[in-house]
Amino acid sequence: MSKEDIANRLRSAREMAGLSQGQAAKKLGMHRPTISEIEAGRRNVKSNEVVEFANLYGIEVSWITEGIVSEDKIDQSILAAARELSAMKDEDIETLINTIKMIKSSGNKDGKD
Repeated sequence: MSKEDIANRLRSAREMAGLSQGQAAKKLGMHRPTISEIEAGRRNVKSNEVVEFANLYGIEVSWITEGIVSEDKIDQSILAAARELSAMKDEDIETLINTIKMIKSSGNKDGKD
């Protein structure tokens, strides 16, 4: 995988974990500009750092390095999402579904599902 792919996955994982670059840096014992350089793809990530990022963000190393997620992890994610959805109001679920459809359709350049 390219350095840019890894950088993008690290940025996405940090954002999904609800952390700022500064917060992630503090928890990892790094400087904020280091996180910024890594997420911009201008600095290589050391193997031990990949493990630290994975632990902090609650993701698998294989997802950072290769974009691969185990089926067990997907099942856990689906269950977690279902728990969150069950606590939402019907109108909020409908809004979420419509948003997902919009995102999905904007990702399909040819307009097909």
